[in-house]
Order: sequence, then structure tokens, then C-alpha cells
Amino acid sequence: MTIAEVSRKYGLTADTLRYYERIGLIPPVPRTGGGIRDYDEESCGWIELMKCMRKAGVQIEALIEYVTLFRKGDETAGARKAILIEQRNQLMDRMEDIRASIERLDKKIERYEQEMTAAEKRLQKMQKSPRPEA
Repeated sequence: MTIAEVSRKYGLTADTLRYYERIGLIPPVPRTGGGIRDYDEESCGWIELMKCMRKAGVQIEALIEYVTLFRKGDETAGARKAILIEQRNQLMDRMEDIRASIERLDKKIERYEQEMTAAEKRLQKMQKSPRPEA
């Protein structure tokens, strides 16, 4: 696939795809005889993985290290697994922080709803009560 096709498929700009390759976030993409990038299934798999990991907030540095280790071969499997475990733990911590923030926001929203309900009841009472004539 061309860079334009991959760009459309994954919603990433061609510049982003080139950047990912340049910094080592994805391994070098195969090229045609004329030097044009020719994304294959493996390249697309790397893009999917990196897009998913970046969307989750995984640090670019950790992902670059992971790809670097991957390219060194099977003897780095333990180190790669350790990176993934560490990133997962960080995501779990962030998820807990987000859960706690959502819970706190829910309580604040509930207080506003209670206050609004009380104010609405006061307004209804005012509308129902007879007004003094002038």
C-alpha cells in the first residue's frame, strides 16, 4: 500500500507516518525499486499497534525502546515484555485516577442537580401561591 492509502486507512497524515518511521516508532517500511514506501501487512500491523498504544497514552520513548529491542531479536523478549508490563501498570494507575476523577465529578453534578431541584420547587411554590393585588 502507498503512504496515501495507509494514511487514509489509519487516519494518520503522511508526515506522521514518515515521522514514526524516522524516530524508530515503527520499523523501516519496505520500499519499491524506485524508493517509494510500500506498506505491507507487517508494516500496517506496527502502525495499528503504535496508534493503539499512543491513543492509550503510552510514552513514545517506551515504544521506541520496544521497537529497538524487537529488531535485535528473540533474546530481547524478556525486556520487551517488561516494557509492556510497565506500560500496562502505568495505564492501570491512570485508569484508577480517571475513575476517581469521574466519581468526584459525579458527586459534584449530583449536588448541582439537587440544588436545581430545590430551586425549581421554590419557583413552583411561588407560582402557585396567590399574589397580593396592587
